[in-house]
Amino acid sequence: MKHIAALQDTVTPWADGLEPSDAELDAIEAEMPVVLAEVELLDALIVLLDRPASEFDGRRIRRAHRRVLAARRDAANKSCPVPPAVA
Repeated sequence: MKHIAALQDTVTPWADGLEPSDAELDAIEAEMPVVLAEVELLDALIVLLDRPASEFDGRRIRRAHRRVLAARRDAANKSCPVPPAVA
């Protein structure tokens, strides 16, 4: 009987290139506010799967949706270069 642990090197060989580069880590960190805002919105929507929405739930979803939009706006503004000033 063969164990998967014995075959692990042949299934997933370890390479030095598996670690994310500094640029990839910076990109992940730049996207993190958007991801966290989307998770908050998803949490608010999941709560409503098993019960009817109350006024409080509606406010929570609207607030989470605005945070997602603001995080996406901020991420888009950071990725665009600032145009040079007109003299």
